[in-house]
Amino acid sequence: MSHAVPFLDLRAAHMDLGGAVERAISRVVESGWYLLGPELEEFEREFAAYCGTRHCVGVASGLSAIELALRAAGVGPGDEVIVPAYTWVATWLAVTRTGARPVGAISREPTFRERLLIGSGCSIGARAIVYYDVEIGDDTLIGDAAAIRETGRVGSGSVIGRGAVVDREMTVGDGTYIGFATSMAARSMIGNSVFIAQHVVMTNDNALGAHGWREEGIAGATIEDEAKIGANATLLPGVTIGRGAIVGAGSVVTRDVPAGTTVMGVPARPRA
Repeated sequence: MSHAVPFLDLRAAHMDLGGAVERAISRVVESGWYLLGPELEEFEREFAAYCGTRHCVGVASGLSAIELALRAAGVGPGDEVIVPAYTWVATWLAVTRTGARPVGAISREPTFRERLLIGSGCSIGARAIVYYDVEIGDDTLIGDAAAIRETGRVGSGSVIGRGAVVDREMTVGDGTYIGFATSMAARSMIGNSVFIAQHVVMTNDNALGAHGWREEGIAGATIEDEAKIGANATLLPGVTIGRGAIVGAGSVVTRDVPAGTTVMGVPARPRA
């Protein structure tokens, strides 16, 4: 004997809940609280506990939910937000209500070089930009307004600070910390468990453009495992910072630093 399978059966969910829905509706009608009120407060508490968060805010629509999320992320006038071109109007309206400008994007099947692989447990901050063909390992934090350029590779358990730039074709190892507002030059290599403080700058053109565009032919620095770079240091093209070496804050590194060596000064020299 054959049985027809309903295309859509809206009764199924109601049957599972039994009379709970009717009782909840009755409580609302009898209380006269159709907006806000104790029923919403109880839902917010229970849903926050279910999600493992401290707070839950009930809103009337998806439009309001998206708007609140954008405002909480600091999105506002002067910002651009990429939204699907084929979507409900509320997706766009939520952006305009913050004062930002929505930018439509049409999704399509990416090519191999346009892939984007983000590991589990990662957190990517507001206004951060991750370009195509980037791989990010598990449990890595990308700070607000940071940028990971094309074909970059960032390992697991690393931190890319707020406003930091990891330029194209770079490799960052596991457990590495890159401080806020740092600038990592293209084709640099950074090992595992490296510490780079804030405002460190790598360059791949030590002639400051005097000989034209040289970025394509000159790589940035190589920083080996467990090295430490102090704040506001500058690393010239192609230098290697050896394993466990330390570069003092404000130093300008013009030549290789052997493993386990501490250097400081302008230009950086081994500590006496």
